[in-house]
Amino acid sequence: MRTLDIIEFVVASRDGIVAQEISDTFGIPASSLSYLLATLVEREYLARQGRKYLPGPGLERLTLRDTALPFEMAAKTLLRSLRAELNETCSLMVMDGWEIEARITEPSEQALRYAISVGQRKPMHSLASGKAILASLPEDKLRQYFSETTREKITPSTLTGEADLRAEFAAIRERGFALARNEDQLGVIGLACVVKRAQLSAIAVALPAVRFDADFERLAASRLLQLAAQLGS
Repeated sequence: MRTLDIIEFVVASRDGIVAQEISDTFGIPASSLSYLLATLVEREYLARQGRKYLPGPGLERLTLRDTALPFEMAAKTLLRSLRAELNETCSLMVMDGWEIEARITEPSEQALRYAISVGQRKPMHSLASGKAILASLPEDKLRQYFSETTREKITPSTLTGEADLRAEFAAIRERGFALARNEDQLGVIGLACVVKRAQLSAIAVALPAVRFDADFERLAASRLLQLAAQLGS
């Protein structure tokens, strides 16, 4: 309610509002208000000019009617929501050649977390997101993948052989999501679902193995499947 009050108050002002006016109007303590305003500016619902706060360009996203959000904007919004729910690093990974590229990443706020930078590229066979995409490819594309790639054994757990990977892909198709345990980095587990679009991509969650258990797997897989369906529609 406070967040909506602040947005409406700022939008109603032509010349912008300083933080003290907001605090006095709604009785919000300075510490709480600072956090709310910083979040609204980060999400671009407000803009800051000097000491004043004004409506931000993010508000335009709320007025769309006949057109959908651009894919990556929608993905970023949904991944932020997923990261807030799970507090683990969430990413949008896009297939580029026979590699996977991090296009969006929402890092966990925990001190011990998985980190991947936007633009970072990885081989497909070692990541949950890459395996989710490979499992969705038609047979002719899979044959091409195996013939054109040399798959490095990055950790002792990395699957590299065609037979092993094909068995893994079959399991992914059956359960609907990919799981990679210690295959790209030791001590890291990733889950991912393919997003079926013209340019194949996947949404993924990655976390330290010490925080992974059956309950987390069920929750994360369920949410990934839901969001992948939304983004692929």
